[in-house]
Amino acid sequence: MKREDDYTKVPRRTFLKTTAAAAGAAMLTSSYDRALAATPDDGLDYRNYQPERMQYAKLGNTNLMCSRLVFGCGAALAGGKAVRLLERSFAQGVNFYDVGYDDYYKGSEKHLAPFWKRHRDEIWVTSKAPARVPGGGALTVDKAKQAAAYWENQMNLSLERLETEYMDAYYYMGVSDPELVQSEELHNTFLKAKAAGKVGYLGISTHQNAKACLEAATETGWFSVAMIAITPAGWYDYRKRELLPEEGSLSDIKPVLDRAKAAGIGICGMKAARPIAKQPYGAKYGSVDDVNPEDTFDSFYPPSLMQAKLSPFQRSYAFCLENGVDVCNADMQNFKHFEENLIATRDSQQFFA
Repeated sequence: MKREDDYTKVPRRTFLKTTAAAAGAAMLTSSYDRALAATPDDGLDYRNYQPERMQYAKLGNTNLMCSRLVFGCGAALAGGKAVRLLERSFAQGVNFYDVGYDDYYKGSEKHLAPFWKRHRDEIWVTSKAPARVPGGGALTVDKAKQAAAYWENQMNLSLERLETEYMDAYYYMGVSDPELVQSEELHNTFLKAKAAGKVGYLGISTHQNAKACLEAATETGWFSVAMIAITPAGWYDYRKRELLPEEGSLSDIKPVLDRAKAAGIGICGMKAARPIAKQPYGAKYGSVDDVNPEDTFDSFYPPSLMQAKLSPFQRSYAFCLENGVDVCNADMQNFKHFEENLIATRDSQQFFA
């Protein structure tokens, strides 16, 4: 492994040459005016729309044309580490920023708040918190009510930290129990928050038992976004740090994603390259020596993608986007990671022409 959480070797100078002219012109007018000038008149919700720099996809039943590169703000903004990247990403057409509750992502929501204030109507912001079932075991009505109360309280705290009265979507975070996904107590709590003008859409975030949870969400018709741990090799169990080959590759499980999308759920992939990246959390979840080789996904790729001048990490993003995933969430903590992920998501279509 050459470096921690590595992505590719695209020279920074090459990237800057391709974007400097457009960025310079962009300074002449406000980003909002640029977006308005480019927005198609088709009834969809366009924010910070810059198609010359970014690909966009309609996200589930939200009607939002979302940047296919999602800025994962949780770990990146904890402690304010990557705040400097927010405006850079916005300048390249990113309009989806995903963050999370404070107990896990220390300070991330607070660090996102000033940026969101500057671009209130130009970006899509989501956050999340777990719906905790006290004591484990079977999900009773009383336990579901307690889980809903915890989730609702965290939502209110998230709104406070984001310095807003409304956010676009709030997720059940880290869900692994399909029964919890289908809890009417939790759903009624969301509906109450929506009616109060606190949140627009409901989502789930899952990286353990993800297939069952996504199928449960599909059955309900309640959800608009599912953020799932998925790779070219298929599902990825983030807690165990294991790929799940017995459940099939991404191509094999695409029908599951298609059914979810038909039910109005936008698919946001996460952890697409994590299985082959040096783990920053090795001490907590296991040895970094357990990381898969960088060629782990190569057998799933067509020749056109293997011949492209991309790193293994970029290939994983591009492949996921062209095989059932609407958008990819990436944890980007420095300019290099951002520019490399931007290239992979912006140009993914051309590698499959």
